[in-house]
Amino acid sequence: MTEREYFASVGRRPGMFVGKTSFHMLTAFLTGYDQHALRHGGPGLTGWHDWLVARRGRDCNHAWPGQVLHIALPNGWDDFWDLPPEDEQHAIKVLFELLDEFAAEREAAQDCRPQIE
Repeated sequence: MTEREYFASVGRRPGMFVGKTSFHMLTAFLTGYDQHALRHGGPGLTGWHDWLVARRGRDCNHAWPGQVLHIALPNGWDDFWDLPPEDEQHAIKVLFELLDEFAAEREAAQDCRPQIE
């Protein structure tokens, strides 16, 4: 299973991976995934934050979860830790759409690299 396929499976059934489905639980899960991958030689989410900043077109001091919220909720939010249910669901949807785009671009870049034998 590729990372892209894995992210898609988490996005289809997030509650199976984090229990109570919430934006914050999913970002914590993905941060854990990233750290595990890096510890074991995988790429994890390397480049994800920079990709989000480039996608958004401007930088701020938010970590990647804040960058995702800026993209998902361009009009802002009142309380980062207590999003209204409709905003939370939209942010989760956008999170997995962005992850899919990021993973697809990374896969395409890897496919273009010359193979060393």
